[in-house]
Amino acid sequence: MDTKLTLKLDTDIIEKAKLYAKKKNISLSKLIENYLDFLTDNKEKIAVTPFVKSLSGTITLPSDYDYKESYKDHLSKKYTK
Repeated sequence: MDTKLTLKLDTDIIEKAKLYAKKKNISLSKLIENYLDFLTDNKEKIAVTPFVKSLSGTITLPSDYDYKESYKDHLSKKYTK
């Protein structure tokens, strides 16, 4: 059941939201409804696809692996010739 809701918002924000909704071809009411639903929805409903699950744990690194040092080496190789 739909119920009317009155909100008091900054005029600039409303105009930006209207433009965004128009670009997405959705009403401002539906946009706000979707956002509130997203904020209040149970996060456990987000499904992870089997493909994404298969990617989990595919890389094993040594316990003493220093990712900052590795990244620094990468940047050094990339930008020094």
